[in-house]
Amino acid sequence: MHVWDPTTYLSYADERTRPFVELLARVPDPHGRAVASVVDLGCGPGHLTGLLARRWPGARLHGVDASAEMIAAARDRAGGSGDGSEGAGETYEVADLRDWLAAPERSGSGAGERPDVLVTNATLQWLPDPLDLLPAMVGRVAPGGFLAIGVPANFDEPSHVLRRELAAEAPYAAHTAGVASPWSPGAMAYLEALQDLGCEVDAWETTYLHVLEGEDAVLEWISGTGARPTLQALPAGLLEEFAGELRGRLRAAYPPRDGRVVLPFRRAFAVARVPA
Repeated sequence: MHVWDPTTYLSYADERTRPFVELLARVPDPHGRAVASVVDLGCGPGHLTGLLARRWPGARLHGVDASAEMIAAARDRAGGSGDGSEGAGETYEVADLRDWLAAPERSGSGAGERPDVLVTNATLQWLPDPLDLLPAMVGRVAPGGFLAIGVPANFDEPSHVLRRELAAEAPYAAHTAGVASPWSPGAMAYLEALQDLGCEVDAWETTYLHVLEGEDAVLEWISGTGARPTLQALPAGLLEEFAGELRGRLRAAYPPRDGRVVLPFRRAFAVARVPA
């Protein structure tokens, strides 16, 4: 199983934050009541929790992530003692989001809560069946509340295609077969699936043009996200060989200009109002 590194992931924190900000901006408040609770499925190192607090001041915030390393970083950011009580109105837990969705309902923050807003950003692409999870996700939102989804939708870009192609070649394939590889459908698929569940849906796609410093910035970017499981699956000697070959292919696909490269990055979004 691959292990996430919060430091590597946060190396492009500004670029990763903007889509989250734009997702939250499209989430209305539920009719007739203030938002009392917000759950973030796949919260990562908690660097975006402050945005949730500013968007819905006074709401209980609960972050869920399958990575113990990410949750430890989130708790450190919140100034907690590590026992789950990280701060006033802010808690975190290590859990697979599928287990969180399947947990029995209970009042208060945590596994069984029915939040007014359920957010998941840059997470569903790691699951084999993201659309199949939507009924459970909608069912866990309080009536009249909102489900907000943001996912990468750039898996046909060279940053992903070149990594997959190289990983399938000898001698790497013997080590990389079966490792996690991100994928997600586009906004239209989320729109239709959520409408079929009776939700009012606002869905859209945006292509960001990230201007990154350094000739190998694209490799650095994917090393913290999509390529990380592949890189961790390789033994030391092959890892350096693989990284060197991938570096060359990425430089050809994303030619540097004045020490910078442009990384086009398409993302899909959906905000669904759950039936009251």
